[in-house]
Parts: sequence; structure tokens; C-alpha cells
Amino acid sequence: MAHSIGFRITHQDTEAIARANAFVATADNPSAVYYNPAGITRLEGHNARVGFHAISINSSFRGDAGGTEHSDFAIQPVPHLYYAYATEDQPLAFGLGIFAPFGLALDWGDDVVFRNLAIEGQIAYTTIAPVVAWRLHPTFSIAAGPTLNYVSAFLRRGAGVVPGDEFRFRGNDFCFGAKAGFLWQPVEKVSIGASYFSQSTVTLRGQSDVKPVIAGESGTTADADFPQFIMAGISYRPTPDWNIELGLEWTDWNALNTISFEGTPVGPVTAPFHWQSSFIYQIGVTRELGNAWWVAAGYFFAENSVPDATFNPQVPDTDLHVPSIGFGRRGERWSWAVATHVAVGPERSINLGVGNPANGTYKWLDVGVNLSVGYHF
Repeated sequence: MAHSIGFRITHQDTEAIARANAFVATADNPSAVYYNPAGITRLEGHNARVGFHAISINSSFRGDAGGTEHSDFAIQPVPHLYYAYATEDQPLAFGLGIFAPFGLALDWGDDVVFRNLAIEGQIAYTTIAPVVAWRLHPTFSIAAGPTLNYVSAFLRRGAGVVPGDEFRFRGNDFCFGAKAGFLWQPVEKVSIGASYFSQSTVTLRGQSDVKPVIAGESGTTADADFPQFIMAGISYRPTPDWNIELGLEWTDWNALNTISFEGTPVGPVTAPFHWQSSFIYQIGVTRELGNAWWVAAGYFFAENSVPDATFNPQVPDTDLHVPSIGFGRRGERWSWAVATHVAVGPERSINLGVGNPANGTYKWLDVGVNLSVGYHF
């Protein structure tokens, strides 16, 4: 699971994805629990929504010393589930979301030339987020709630002791955080919104081994920081049939420094990151077609988060261009949506010092299909 942008997963609902996730100031379906929980005050009754986005991630490498490498092809489904309850005559609304705001899975294969830096890595970060929203005024709502996060990780790379050796770590942990948001409609045609997802720190506890150098596994821990991020947007509806939104997201990747694996069979093993905070710029448009049908399109640009000095092929981050398109229908009881996106970045040339096998040019391509179904009662 990855979408470049470090290892943030920005796609959390099909209708939002169709408009490049420019949805924070619109937030008018149960996925508002993720995008902007204040938006659930715009709903009425019970609203449930389930969906997933399935992505095919392809990364390639052309070495300065010659030769090419390609990550293993895999289709990775990322599910999400939302529920919201609100009534027109009560100021409070309640919601629950289960989603994955971070994730990574990339496998270069056992014989990759830079195996001492990266062979295979996986991070799964699942969040359960109950929220309460309060409509303070017909035009202004706020929301907040805790998050319970489960994190698991797997890392495999060469140990650098003898040729063909391998360091492996697998661990997991729970942690807590918080999210909040506001939504303001100063005039009939304009909405302004923002939401916040807090930083979290986990102590991954598990086992590591170094094969074939040392027999057996060793209890190992690793502290890791996952960044806070802020999403904001402004929506303009020139007519009831059109919704145009501009969005901006900021992710505090400065929080991610060096991860040290303590207690391995060969002592501390470090993974330096020292990433830099970055922005995502979005624009999305939805056109209502009548009889509850709609179509949407959008585009976002995501800045690279990984500096050259600490680049690692396990997360081959780059600037990213992502166009998207989708359509669907909002019925009285049932709704559904389908969307697709293509994420592509320019080639990135890396030089980590004379003779480093990871020196070369990296390319990234991510193609996704997104589906969701909702029910109102």
C-alpha cells in the first residue's frame, strides 16, 4: 500500500478520489469522518459507506553502472468503512471510520543490486476513529474525536556481513491519536473547511534475525513517528449542478528521523529518514447530471518528501502528478461510485556516493481503481 507522498495513503473514498480528494469543504457523505468530520452534520439519519481502492504499484530503476531493476507487480486493496448519524433537529452528530491513512508495500526481489539498502518492506497502519460533530450555527460546525491505531511492519534487506545474508524484522503495536475539523458556509455558494490528524508514536515490538550469519530470532523493538497532517479546502457552487473545490494538504514528515532497531542479533540496526514536510495541491469538479447521477474529475500535485541525502529505494518518493475521474449515483437509499486515477512522477536521479549500487534513475507509476457503496436509512 503506497501512493508515493512518503507512505501516506490519501485516497479514502471513491467520490472524493474522483475529484482528486478535493473534498474537505464539501464533506457531504459518511467519508467526512476522514476528510472533515464536521461535515457529518450535513447528513440526516443513518448513513453507512464501504469501499476500497485497489492499486498497482510499479517502480523501476536504471543503474548508473548499467542494468535495470523492477519491483514485483502486485495489486494491493485498501478498504475503508464509514458510518454517521445525524438529525436535522439536533445539533450533535456522531460518526465512526475505519481506514488506513498510512501504508507501504514494495518488493524489489532477492537479487536486486542495492539489496543491502532494500529488498522488501511493508507497513500497515489501520485507524479506528469515532467522532462527535456539533452544529454551533446553521452555517458553522466543529468536530473532534480520538483515534486508535494499529501498526504492523515487516522489513527485509541485506545485513552486509557476508554475501547473500539477510536482516529481517517483523513487529507491531497500538497507539492513540486524535482528529478534528471545522466546516463554515459564510454564504450560500461557498464552503470553507479544514481537518487535522495528530502525530502518533509507536514502539514496534517483534522479532528479528540475521540469516545465515546467526541462528535463531531475537526480541527487537523500534520506535517510529508517524506525522501529523492538515487538510483544507474551499468549495464554490456557482449553480446547484456544479461544485468546484480547491484543496491543500500539509504533512509533517519532519517528524520522521532515524529509526533504530534495538535488540537485533547484531546490535542496533539504524534506518535514517530525516524527511521533509511537503504539500499536496488539489482541484476537483463535480457535475450533477440529473436523476441522482453525477460525474467528477480532478488533479493533484504532491511534492517529494524524501531528500537525496537519505533516499532509500524502499520508498522511492518523487514529485507526483495525479489526474482522476469518476461517476456514480446517489439514490434515496443506495448510492455507489466508481473512480480511477493514474499517479506518475518524473524520473528521479540519485547519487549516494561513489560506487553506491543504488545510484541511478528511478521511475514510479501507480494505477488505481476505486469502488464504494453507501446505504441511507
